[in-house]
Amino acid sequence: MINWETIIINQKKSIPRWVIFSIDIGICLFSICFAFMLRFNFNINEILHSYRLEYSISVVIFLRITAFLITKTYSGIIRYTGSQDAVRIFVAVFASSLTIYLFDISHYYFFKRGVGLSLLPIAVVIIDFLITLMLMTSIRLGYKLLYRQVKNASIEKSRVLIYGAGQMGLITKRALDHDTSARFKIIAFLDNDPSKVDKTLEGVKIIKGDEELDSLIEGKNIDQVIIAIQDISQKKKKLIIETCLQYGVKVSTIPPVAKWINGELAVNQIKTVKIEDLLGREPIELDNENVTRQYSNKVIMVTGAAGSIGSEIARQIIQLNPDRIILIDSAETPLYELQFELKNDSSFISFNRFEFVIADIKNEHVMRNIFMQFKPDKVFHAAAYKHVPLMENHPSRAIENNVLGTKIIADLAVEFNISKFVMVSTDKAVNPTNVMGASKRIAEIYVQSLNNLYALKGDTNYTKFITTRFGNVLGSNGSVIPVFRKQIENGGPITVTHPDITRYFMTIPEACQLVLEAGAMGKGGEIFLFDMGQSVKIIDLARKMIKLSGLEEGKDIEIKFTGLRPGEKIYEELLNNDENTLPTHHPQITIGKVLEYDYNEVSDAINNLIISAGNEDNMNIVRHMKMIVPEFKSNNSEYEILDKELAYIQK
Repeated sequence: MINWETIIINQKKSIPRWVIFSIDIGICLFSICFAFMLRFNFNINEILHSYRLEYSISVVIFLRITAFLITKTYSGIIRYTGSQDAVRIFVAVFASSLTIYLFDISHYYFFKRGVGLSLLPIAVVIIDFLITLMLMTSIRLGYKLLYRQVKNASIEKSRVLIYGAGQMGLITKRALDHDTSARFKIIAFLDNDPSKVDKTLEGVKIIKGDEELDSLIEGKNIDQVIIAIQDISQKKKKLIIETCLQYGVKVSTIPPVAKWINGELAVNQIKTVKIEDLLGREPIELDNENVTRQYSNKVIMVTGAAGSIGSEIARQIIQLNPDRIILIDSAETPLYELQFELKNDSSFISFNRFEFVIADIKNEHVMRNIFMQFKPDKVFHAAAYKHVPLMENHPSRAIENNVLGTKIIADLAVEFNISKFVMVSTDKAVNPTNVMGASKRIAEIYVQSLNNLYALKGDTNYTKFITTRFGNVLGSNGSVIPVFRKQIENGGPITVTHPDITRYFMTIPEACQLVLEAGAMGKGGEIFLFDMGQSVKIIDLARKMIKLSGLEEGKDIEIKFTGLRPGEKIYEELLNNDENTLPTHHPQITIGKVLEYDYNEVSDAINNLIISAGNEDNMNIVRHMKMIVPEFKSNNSEYEILDKELAYIQK
């Protein structure tokens, strides 16, 4: 017995052209004979009496063969038959049928002169055309469908639930159905709309989402859940993801419509959710009118523009129609990449008033020339060294960049009468335990004291210095998530410094939105604190990332504890012990009531610190830092000896 399934699945080569050509000729022979039979109600005697059948059939077959050879209808691969093949067949059959008709007309007039019989009636030509066209296309499509059906039956499919039975859900289903590799089997739609529940959508049942997700995953052996709702709440999204992670089920989302290729959703655009989707919060509501008014038609300068925060600030400011954006960074390649993005991305292509400047904020002469040339109205100061272990080993670099660099930009802002200076700080500046955090706290102290100096003079037309303080941002350069992601890609292990270590997280766009809002509402001298939500245990973060990658801890990948790094805290804080907060109109922004410093004292101390940094004596540099920031207590670091020394002196 012939096993057609095995033959079709194992077919490596295409059907030979001569076989396809022979089948097509056989179809034509059958069609012309059947057309005659239909036309004369299967009365063979009448056909033979009225027409020279062998002559008529020979002419038809000859013209068909000629048309097939010219159009090469036999050259296509049958199992991949498409619209172009159908068009080629139509052209060949129509052209040859038209030729047959014209030949018949000329033959008829020739017959009236007494030579031969009529070739064939017009009805036979039409019937023959329709039958030939139908059989040639249907046999090809039938084989294609049979091949796909038999082949797909042998493929192990991923059992899919689509969350959302609206238009996006339907588009997602169709994208999966048209996947050439046939990897998916759609089990059900999930939706909470009562008008849709228990109905079907293109043959797939719609089930109530909240109530049935757990039971469906278990009962139907679900492999993947695709969230096909664009405006789903963050709370609902987290619930779906957490539920799926409990059962080891893959969770995917579809991109925004604006990112679809040529306006169509493709299977390769359906992406596995990232940890950012799980940690993200509801969209921030901004005071758009005030924010737009503050930045519209203004010249905005951003330092550290090629970094994760600086570049996102630039992207968001573009939407506010500034007069010009001055983007400054000392890193050539990242700044070039940002330039390429902003000048080629369709989202920004209508805005071309950029200035990309390679400059080091520590070079006062260069920075003064930049201020003179571009005359900015507002400055966002995001340039900083921020990697704790590196700065712990190189405190002089932390002072030069984070303190001296900030001092130079702040002083120039005053000199050139900039309306607002917004400094991007960090929660590591609170009760710092490392050099990096302490250097940022010293920078905070300087810009605050500078603001107080002019505020106390009663001058209203002075530069307003505003500080924004927040924790880790998801996906920023050097943050834990990209590190974990790379470790997972490399097969592990994932390294976590301590089982109890926690961090606050927010997304880069969210952090930058709040920076813009704080910069707009600030009156000068404030330290704005952002609501970071709940702190997250890093070990839990690592485990969720493993699950989201479809792996199993202990089996596919290991988690390794490496011990706290020099200067690293177990818990981060947003306020020190002597600070409290005041609310603002924005529920996610508060103002920290911090200690005030005298500018002259601060300036002298910082100048001495900068001088000490030039001597490259790490112990002496950190000693000066601790004198400026008494709450700076080193942790797991060689500088802990200085805390004991200073404590003894104070006694």
